Amino acid sequence: SHPPAIFLEKNSPAAMAAAMGAEHPLTAPEAVGFGGILKNRLDAMTLTQFVVESTAGDQQLALLMNAVQHACKVCANAIKKAGTCDLYGLADVQNATGDDVKKLDIIANTIWVDCMKQSGVCCLLVSEEEEEPIIIEDDHKRGPFCVAFDPLDGSSNVDCNVSVGSIFSVYRRKSPEGQKATVDDILRPGLDCIAAGYSMFGAATELVITYGKGVFRFALDTSIGEFLYVEQMKIPADGGKKIYSCNEGNLHSWDQPIKDFVKSSKEAGYAARYVGSMVSDVHRTLLYGGIFIYPADKKSKKGKLRVLYEGYPMAMITEQAGGLASTGMFLGSIGRILEVKPEHIHDRCPIIMGAERDVKQILALYENQTKAS
Repeated sequence: SHPPAIFLEKNSPAAMAAAMGAEHPLTAPEAVGFGGILKNRLDAMTLTQFVVESTAGDQQLALLMNAVQHACKVCANAIKKAGTCDLYGLADVQNATGDDVKKLDIIANTIWVDCMKQSGVCCLLVSEEEEEPIIIEDDHKRGPFCVAFDPLDGSSNVDCNVSVGSIFSVYRRKSPEGQKATVDDILRPGLDCIAAGYSMFGAATELVITYGKGVFRFALDTSIGEFLYVEQMKIPADGGKKIYSCNEGNLHSWDQPIKDFVKSSKEAGYAARYVGSMVSDVHRTLLYGGIFIYPADKKSKKGKLRVLYEGYPMAMITEQAGGLASTGMFLGSIGRILEVKPEHIHDRCPIIMGAERDVKQILALYENQTKAS
C-alpha cells in the first residue's frame, strides 16, 4: 500500500525545508540532506568538459575520447544486468590469444568496436577478441587514430562479481591519411602512444585516462549519466603501502630475482593482494602504492599479458603517475615496457610495475644476477 497523503505532505522537501528554517527549498538543498551531493554534482568537472579542454582544440581527439566514455557506460550497463539477463558463462569459443570467451566478452567487444567505428575518427582497431586488426575501409568514416583495446579485462572473474574493466591505448597513424591504414601504424613502441586509459566496473564505475601529462580519475554518477572528476592520481612518493601483487601459484616457474623479491617482501612484512583482474590490481597499486608483477615464466617465455592493450596503456599510466614500469630481464636486457617493440598485434611481455621503491628492488636483483654470471 502507498504511504498516506498526509505523510507525503509532511515529509515533502518543501515541508522539511520550512521546518528547518529555509525560506525556499530550492535555495537551501542542504536543509533536506542534499547539499553536499548537489554541490559536488554542480561543481565537479564532467569528463566531457575535461576532454574538450584537455584536447586543446583537437576535435577529432575529443570525438574519440567521447566515444571511449560512451563505450565504458554501455559496458557498465551490460555488466550490471548480466545476472538478470543470463549473460554469465562461456560462449563456447576462444579468442585470438587462446582464452575461453565469456558471453560478456563478446558483448563488450561489439560495444567497443561499434563505438570506435561510429566515432568516425579511427582508421585501425585492435581488439583482444579479434584475431586480425580491423581496418576501416570507408575514407568518409575514418580518421587519424589507431586504437588497441581489451574490451573486458579480467572476464574470467566476471561470473563471481569481481571487478573487471576495459583497457585502451591510442596511436596517431603514420601512413598517409588518404589511404587505408596498415598494421605498421600500430606495431610501434608504447612511447608513441598519445593517450591511454582504463575503466573499472566494480562497486563504482571509474575511468582513468592520460594524454601523457598526468593521470586523471573520473567516477560515473549513474543518476545523471556523467563521469565526474575525482582527482589527479599519483603513486605515493614514499612507495605507499607495502603490498606486492602477483599470482604466487606460478612462483616455481619464475626467474630467481622475482622469487627472491617475493621472499624478501614477506620477510619485510609486505601484504599480498591479488585480484586476478589487471585493472583492479593496477588501480589499487596506483592509489595505495606497492607493486604489481606478472612476469615471464618457463611456460610463457614472454609472459601472458599483451603489449598493445595491456602492457603499454598500464605502463604509460603508471609512469605518468610517478611510478616505474619494467619488463625485468626480457630478450637479454632490462628495459621499460614502453620501449618494447611488438612483433604482432597480440604480442606479449612481462610486467613489473608500481612504486619506484619496489620496482627498483627487483631491477637491482636482476642486475646483481647479471654481474654474478
